[in-house]
Amino acid sequence: MSTIQRLEVGARMSEACIHNGVVYLAGQVAADPSADVVGQTQQVLAAIDRLLAQAGSDKSRILSAQIFLADIADFSKMNSVWDTWVVPGATPARATVQAAMAAPSYKVEIKVIAAQA
Repeated sequence: MSTIQRLEVGARMSEACIHNGVVYLAGQVAADPSADVVGQTQQVLAAIDRLLAQAGSDKSRILSAQIFLADIADFSKMNSVWDTWVVPGATPARATVQAAMAAPSYKVEIKVIAAQA
């Protein structure tokens, strides 16, 4: 039986789960939701970098990304940050949708699946 490793385990969820060399991150939101969508996206991507490093991976190993925006009108602003962060030639499969967020102050949430290094 293969082992499942969980990182930053909480009562409701883990921030990451690792199974068979694949890293599954929980949706990440900004630590400071008072920021605009650009600032929130920067915070979220930094959290993803940190969790992937903790799991033995990095953004060049992301297989897929799901991006949730409170307002799809923020798509280009979010992409202005994403495009400078993502590794050229290693862009993941991705979907972006407008969604109701868990708190009204959240503007973006990103969930990724990555391969371990």
